[in-house]
Amino acid sequence: MFMQEIIAIIRQNCINQVKKSLVEAGFYSITATRAIGRGRRPVESELLQVVNEDPDIGTELLPTLSQGGRLFPKRLVYLVVPEDRKQEAVDILMQCCRTGESGDGKIFVLPVKEALRLRTKEKNEQAIDEMRSPKEVS
Repeated sequence: MFMQEIIAIIRQNCINQVKKSLVEAGFYSITATRAIGRGRRPVESELLQVVNEDPDIGTELLPTLSQGGRLFPKRLVYLVVPEDRKQEAVDILMQCCRTGESGDGKIFVLPVKEALRLRTKEKNEQAIDEMRSPKEVS
């Protein structure tokens, strides 16, 4: 069986619900970190037109236009799951993080060729043991 790495860039305020929902579904092993970044949010052409037509209004809108390159705080979540549970994990992320608004984030799914647990030298599915609870593992 193959494994999949799921990388999600999400809003900061979603991280607690994501952690809770993943654990409830049996995805006990995740890694999360703080990140900053931006998506493709373009400068609106209507704003540029207003700035060009009316210099007085343009000076008020200038700070808004300059935010185009601004980096926003996000959370980066990583987890490796068996291939047959990939869609379940992706669905959980979508349910927890999707608002339908710009800035919801992205989910990337990549194949994992091999996983090794340093402590025990277990390989692949045994190294990620997504199907066992922490009590069974200890």
